[in-house]
Amino acid sequence: MEAQAAVAPEESPSSARDDIAPDTGTPFTRARTLRFGAGFFVYGLLWIVGLQIVAAVLLPQRLRDIGVDSPETLLGSISAITAVVSLVSNLVFGNLSDRTRSRFGRRAPWILAGGLIGGVSLFAIGVLTSPALITLVYCVCMVGLNMMLAPAVAVLADRVPGRMRGTMSAFYGGGLAGGAPVGSLVGAAFLTHALPGFVLGGALMAGSAVIALIVWPRETSAADLPPAAAGFGELLKSFRPPRKAPDFYLAFAGRLFMLVSYQMVMAYQLYIVQDHVGQTTAESARTIATMAVITLVVSLVGSVVSGPVSDLIGRRKLPVVVSSVLFAVGIAMPWIYPTPAGMFLFAGIAGFGYGVYTSVDQALNVDVLPNEEEAGKDLGILNLSTTAGQTVGPLLTSAIVVATGGYGFVFPVSIAAALLGAFFITRIKGVR
Repeated sequence: MEAQAAVAPEESPSSARDDIAPDTGTPFTRARTLRFGAGFFVYGLLWIVGLQIVAAVLLPQRLRDIGVDSPETLLGSISAITAVVSLVSNLVFGNLSDRTRSRFGRRAPWILAGGLIGGVSLFAIGVLTSPALITLVYCVCMVGLNMMLAPAVAVLADRVPGRMRGTMSAFYGGGLAGGAPVGSLVGAAFLTHALPGFVLGGALMAGSAVIALIVWPRETSAADLPPAAAGFGELLKSFRPPRKAPDFYLAFAGRLFMLVSYQMVMAYQLYIVQDHVGQTTAESARTIATMAVITLVVSLVGSVVSGPVSDLIGRRKLPVVVSSVLFAVGIAMPWIYPTPAGMFLFAGIAGFGYGVYTSVDQALNVDVLPNEEEAGKDLGILNLSTTAGQTVGPLLTSAIVVATGGYGFVFPVSIAAALLGAFFITRIKGVR
């Protein structure tokens, strides 16, 4: 975080937070708004497209191509291992970026290094044939990804005033919501010729960090900030979770269950289309491509509209709860209709709901932070809910498929998780 300018005595803390850029102490101008908005959108769009090309399509297919006996089980194991790596690295790098005192700022060095590490390792997966090496390199990719994600998300707290966070979160969420289906669409195009897809995925992940740092206003030097407390003991203490912060933990639980719901279906969408709906590889490629186009349109609409509306009405919880319910309704479609049409309905309804969710949820998480001076660490803790959801969701799906021999029971469990996440959000008291 950049040095925070002192607020003039006549300004209330609320007005300072809502109208003044926290890093400069000056009004958040239109030019600054456009640069941050464009930067957040392009950043979210590029890294999620790159990741989804591999994670959603090419990696599951590659496990089959190299002759893995039970690719569903191995995919669940890979997801679990890499999610644990993500969980730890997100917390570690968020905290370390809080403590960084670089002349390039606290966040920028980590964002750049993480993007490059993540991009190179994502590409490398495409040239490996050993399941063990694929798992190892994917772990390295998740280290790099979270090395840039934790500091980048903290920029929202560091440099964006409260009244603009819904809009900035909408730009970032719009990139994520639009990029995820684009990644699936692009990945499907490389199903029969995968290596260029891995190259493209790695390049997009690395490019996301570079472009964001170019587009955002340059972060000011952190070299003159008071040094972080030294010593190994102080470093360990700095990882301590917030105390007496119930809203923080309710937001954590809400995101956890929503991400469990999301990953239960999305991590297995290729297998669901092939095994639950009953399509061939070629047919599934066309179905996933159509789903991606539908999801792209509806998620962009949901994310672009909901963030500014959230800022306008001054509410975060309502859009998050409504979006979770919509996502649950969408999941029910392929459960009721195990056909391509059911998958398309899922893409339309759940895609719109998730677009709204990604747009507002990040702003809600920033609003429940107990101490914005420790934004990197605390957002890292909140992001543990994402990685935990990425762990539990695929494991649940894998366990259900192994136990029941099909995907029929996956859908009601995923619906229940989404609704439980919405319930926890309704219990938050300190944010409207």
